[in-house]
Amino acid sequence: MHGAAASESLQVMDARVPAADKEGGDLPLTMTIRNEADSADALLRVRCPVANFSERHTVDRGEGAPAMRSIPNIPVPAKGTLELKRDGYHVMLLQLRRALAPGETFKCAVVFQKAGTIETEVRVQK
Repeated sequence: MHGAAASESLQVMDARVPAADKEGGDLPLTMTIRNEADSADALLRVRCPVANFSERHTVDRGEGAPAMRSIPNIPVPAKGTLELKRDGYHVMLLQLRRALAPGETFKCAVVFQKAGTIETEVRVQK
């Protein structure tokens, strides 16, 4: 049976956020997603206990300054690696519930269309 194996073809690595000295702000969550499956997937949402909401964003490089815009999901290519970073696809954690000190970690649930929910540890950077 291949029931549980589906999520093993998708890995979330190196998830991190910058430190925050107070609650209430918004932070970019970056990570690396490796998809070893033969089909593409999509990141649908992220649930983190430290924030009230999360939004998926991309950075448009049209005319003028790069602009962030909210998107319904983030496509993950088949047999590929996707880097979520500030100047490309990323997730914004909105309305932080507490300050985040450098070096601490917390868990987030990253929800994918096909792979389902993957728990990942997020590190707070200096």
